[in-house]
Amino acid sequence: MADALIIGAGPAGLMAAEEIARAGFKVIVADAKPSVGRKLLMAGKSGLNLTKDEPFDKFLSSYPDCAPALKTALSAFGPKEVVSWAEGLGQEMFTGSSGRVFPKPMKASPLLRNWLIRLAGLGVVIRTNHRWIGDNRFQTPEGEVVIETKSTILALGGASWSRLGSDGAWITHIPNASLMPFKPANMGFQVNWSQHMTRFMGAPVKTVVLKAGDKRVRSEFVLSIRGVEGSGIYAVSRELRDGAPLVLDLLPDLSEADIRARLSKTSKKDSLSNKLRKALRLDPVKIALVNEFARPLPDDLAPVLKNLSVALQGPRPMDEAISTAGGMRFDALDSALMLKDRAGWFAAGEMLDWEAPTGGYLLTGCLATGRLAGKSAADYLNGLKTR
Repeated sequence: MADALIIGAGPAGLMAAEEIARAGFKVIVADAKPSVGRKLLMAGKSGLNLTKDEPFDKFLSSYPDCAPALKTALSAFGPKEVVSWAEGLGQEMFTGSSGRVFPKPMKASPLLRNWLIRLAGLGVVIRTNHRWIGDNRFQTPEGEVVIETKSTILALGGASWSRLGSDGAWITHIPNASLMPFKPANMGFQVNWSQHMTRFMGAPVKTVVLKAGDKRVRSEFVLSIRGVEGSGIYAVSRELRDGAPLVLDLLPDLSEADIRARLSKTSKKDSLSNKLRKALRLDPVKIALVNEFARPLPDDLAPVLKNLSVALQGPRPMDEAISTAGGMRFDALDSALMLKDRAGWFAAGEMLDWEAPTGGYLLTGCLATGRLAGKSAADYLNGLKTR
């Protein structure tokens, strides 16, 4: 029998396992896939952004509608603690100009490798190819097995990137009253481009302000055959998903008056594209966007360039999203992340109903809730010992 069973071997599950094992308890981690940390490794392919270096109040503001238990978790294990933890795993860290924090190798594999060595040293047992089918039962290549345990931590992930293990199938084993429907988060949006935009597919749109509802973000994004994606789009994806239109300020460093003044100095013989290029240094992809979404063009172009509306056709499918909102409701859990209707069962990570933008917030949230769930499970097990 294990003292604690962790279901899910992503960042939240592995962090919970570490905390419980450090408290002296026997831990088994079970995962449906043949290897662990698959989504973590995928995230590391483009640079493992572990957290964000900024004042904690600003950091916390990136978690909209932050539940008290999530705030508790982040307060105890925020950006500084994440950096110290990663350094303890032999990772030299650096902070980019945007405040994003990465390990020097950029990849996730060295960190994960060292983490697994540490967990093995603490006696943590990892069982792969174990798909959870409810209670403490698992489907394996050898058939159904039951893992006896005194406490269980669910760290089953959200509902995006199903090929990496986050397929949301676990909801069939949780009472509906404890769940919020999944929604895509940090995802791209569909645009039905005209054929004139074909040559710009894959092009970055740099130095713009993206406006969606009350949100304003200075960033960049990418045009793709399917629509628009990239960090700027992800930063406003919640507002766009919930119905706000996407509006671009293509020249955030110029006022409308500045734009009019510069255009007034151009030659009447110049084509519109040449005017925009010469007077405003607008690059070809921005000029293409103006032609795509603002024709017929008015005589006064300044308001168009400062408020270009982009026609979106809705979010890309949830399985293409970087993360998801929805999942286990926080009001189904107590302040220690224990299920209110099942003593000794805890939940952590992306399977909880929270969302945050990319930029280090997602991983920090998973690590922090995994740590809180692990510490809470250890407290629960210590309580059993004294009864």
